[in-house]
Amino acid sequence: MPAASSGPSVQIFGLEDSQPTRAALRFFKERRVAIHFVDLRRRPIAPGELRRFVERLGARALADTEGRAWRDAGLGYLRMDDDELTDRLLADGRLLKLPLVRFGNEVAAGRDEAIWKRWTSRPSAIGG
Repeated sequence: MPAASSGPSVQIFGLEDSQPTRAALRFFKERRVAIHFVDLRRRPIAPGELRRFVERLGARALADTEGRAWRDAGLGYLRMDDDELTDRLLADGRLLKLPLVRFGNEVAAGRDEAIWKRWTSRPSAIGG
């Protein structure tokens, strides 16, 4: 049985210079949630970790289809299934919608404060 004092923790995959990633870090820090930050410039996301996000959200939800990297790669004109898109996302992390946030078994992609608030407002999230 985990100690209540350990509190909730969140894993954030992103880039230090990304505004949405900084917003996520600030959001969870203000709520005293323990943060494990993975800077994708220093350590790319592991294939198994990315697949966890794909299984729950779908590959399309993880793709930054509005970003420059997506446009530069000409991906807007391609039809890809989840496996093909996942392979592209693994090959080029610039295509990911950041931050990718994991809270226990739940995940979110992009800046989604509504979901983050739901996670942190649960009594179990604050050790209660």
